[in-house]
Amino acid sequence: MKRLFAVLLALILGLSALGYADEKESKSSTKPATTQSKSALIDINRASADELMSLRGIGEARAKAIINGRPYVRKNQLVERRIVPQSVYDEIKDQIIAKQK
Repeated sequence: MKRLFAVLLALILGLSALGYADEKESKSSTKPATTQSKSALIDINRASADELMSLRGIGEARAKAIINGRPYVRKNQLVERRIVPQSVYDEIKDQIIAKQK
């Protein structure tokens, strides 16, 4: 009886440990989509139309408007100059930068 109890306890603890490791691994491997390195940011003062169109909510017309509105001192000038609506800006603001020469 003690042997059976020991086996069951080891099995339960082993499975619990495996579940904990899987849970910990899945949490650490999931990163938010908005987290990007600074090198991956798109510079709105230098990006091509194709690079700009890779952003959500930026199509051909908005990419052309962004290019024609250059230079930008701050990235929020896209909204101030009415090139993109606030809702689009809110989705892309963590993916863009306005670098100065």
